[in-house]
Amino acid sequence: MKDDLILRKEEDFNAIYKKGKSSPGKYVVVLYRPNGTDLTRKAFVASKKVGNSVMRNRARRLMREAVRLSQVSLPNGYDFLFIARNGITVSKCADVRRSIEAALKRTGLTG
Repeated sequence: MKDDLILRKEEDFNAIYKKGKSSPGKYVVVLYRPNGTDLTRKAFVASKKVGNSVMRNRARRLMREAVRLSQVSLPNGYDFLFIARNGITVSKCADVRRSIEAALKRTGLTG
């Protein structure tokens, strides 16, 4: 993933949390917001509620791989924040992919 396609700044995260819309899934919550550019930026977050550092890193890896393998393409001009839910670490990548695809389809941004 290119560096300019990753959300890193705190103000970007705060803007998504405050002004973005959400779409829940079984293992992942997807927050999204238009960013005013033609780039699609992504971030993957796992809070301490998910578990220790090993479990949080696994959750982020699962979400990244699920988005990479997903059949749903992300539209240009949006910031996406993928937040792991508690049961994600015991699930398989295919389950997380289905959860992300369902959440993205509920947003109405994808075809």
